[in-house]
Amino acid sequence: MGPGRTEPPARRERTDMTSWADESDIRAILADCETWAVVGLSTNKGRAAYGVARFLQEKGKRIVPVHPSAEQVHGEPGYASLADIPFAVDCVDVFVRSELAGDIADQAVGINARAVWFQLDVTDPDAYARTTAAGLTMVMDRCPAIEWGRLGPS
Repeated sequence: MGPGRTEPPARRERTDMTSWADESDIRAILADCETWAVVGLSTNKGRAAYGVARFLQEKGKRIVPVHPSAEQVHGEPGYASLADIPFAVDCVDVFVRSELAGDIADQAVGINARAVWFQLDVTDPDAYARTTAAGLTMVMDRCPAIEWGRLGPS
């Protein structure tokens, strides 16, 4: 682990859908993750990723656009892939279809992210099992901009 990084908490076994959105995990990610790689973020203002990334920035989080076009978004340089990011990422926020999301979760494990967040309607139970078994905290089928008012830091 790099400087300032802590070991993830011990994981408990979770198999039902409600565990994908455990309130203690949501609270911890929103409070403790400072650098968010937003996979699928581009300059398209009509996409949910654009607004959620702006919201996270307004809450003091550093956002990192990850998109094949590697565009600069919200003043932050973009990267074509998670592996291209030259610094530590705390949370990987995933705005891709469910059938593509599992690969992104595996890449998040590969870059030693602390958490993975699958957006609304993005689920992959097998990816959840692999990711949490690797020690990462994971939330699926939720949006941090929605959860912030309920569970985010004040």
